Amino acid sequence: MFRPEAALAPRGPAFGEPWQAQALALADAMVRAGAATPEAWSAALGAALRAAEARGAPDDEATYYACVVAALEAVTADAGLVTPAERAARRAAWEDAYRRTPHGAPVTLEP
Repeated sequence: MFRPEAALAPRGPAFGEPWQAQALALADAMVRAGAATPEAWSAALGAALRAAEARGAPDDEATYYACVVAALEAVTADAGLVTPAERAARRAAWEDAYRRTPHGAPVTLEP
């Protein structure tokens, strides 16, 4: 039975981590700017989710947001916004920055 008070109960944060909101905001910004169509975004996310399911990934938040990142990578590559080499170099730079950043401090890239 539907209980209206349950619909109003606090549910906690909408996102487990700030980067999750940022990833979805990036997808939205790309669509709004015309860098990707809503259909291209939807197709890329759907393909990433189907691939995760096919390889037996758990149906959880971590898998979902890994698929969001994979879809962002696919859409940016398909739009010619980032080459695979550029993406690999940026990923390596972030991984290096992450490893040298003290625990609890924000991760930043050097210019």
